[in-house]
Amino acid sequence: MKTLNAYLRIVLFMVVAVILMEYVLAPQEEWAIVAYPILWAVYVTLFMLAVGVEIIYNGFRTVMIRSMSEEARGRLEENERQAKAQQWSWFFKAYKNLLGAKPLSESQDITLDHNYDGIRELDNKLPPWWLYGFYITIVFAGIYLTRYHLFDGMDQAQEYTAEVVEAEAAIALFKETAKDFVDASNVVYLTEKTDLNAGEKIFQQFCVACHKADGGGGIGPNLTDEYWILGGGIKNIFTTITEGGRDGKGMISWSNELKPRERAQVASYVLSLQGTTPKEPKAAEGSIWIADQEQ
Repeated sequence: MKTLNAYLRIVLFMVVAVILMEYVLAPQEEWAIVAYPILWAVYVTLFMLAVGVEIIYNGFRTVMIRSMSEEARGRLEENERQAKAQQWSWFFKAYKNLLGAKPLSESQDITLDHNYDGIRELDNKLPPWWLYGFYITIVFAGIYLTRYHLFDGMDQAQEYTAEVVEAEAAIALFKETAKDFVDASNVVYLTEKTDLNAGEKIFQQFCVACHKADGGGGIGPNLTDEYWILGGGIKNIFTTITEGGRDGKGMISWSNELKPRERAQVASYVLSLQGTTPKEPKAAEGSIWIADQEQ
């Protein structure tokens, strides 16, 4: 048991150490012990220190006990047994009080007159934990009635609406501040050479099989003219790349293969092909897209 207590003390010490590290350093995206590898050295040092203290303490205690006389050793063991017996006495006493039941020795004082085939009924009071819990429900019901029926507190539908408004505001803030977060609502035409070059590489890897290297079209439509099947402009092209083409035919969704930023880059590159002259342009499909139709 002493060894078990020593292990528990070490574990508790290490848990407290980790909590203190996290509280002091408080990294926002990951655990401090992961963000700062040097903490492993501190952690191992603390662990060895805790183990060393336990070893020294137990060794010193063993030496002291062996140096005692038989009488003194017996008194020490007796004191330890008594301390162990009283260690959880408060818990068991509180538990018995919460039950509120009479001991068997006093059962004759609460025995009712009912007697059926030798079976008698005891008139025990309700357990205090149940009785106090019932009182709490009465108080809660009064507060609930006052709050929601007398003072017009928000009902579930109103709370839901308020939380939706808060969530939408949080999402809008996230979209504004999150690095490289792109979706159909905030995507813009990227004109930087680095973005267009990245989009071209993606296009050559994933798109040439259907649209050809110069965008003139093959299985897929011509990307160099002003005709579009699902709408032109950066938002529509980004959406088509993300969700795919028409149901049952057309392009597949690339949302699993390409990150949002990559989809914005390849959409921008596709727009940059407008007005170029491919070697074998495919006949126009769809309808003419006018720039001010951008959603």
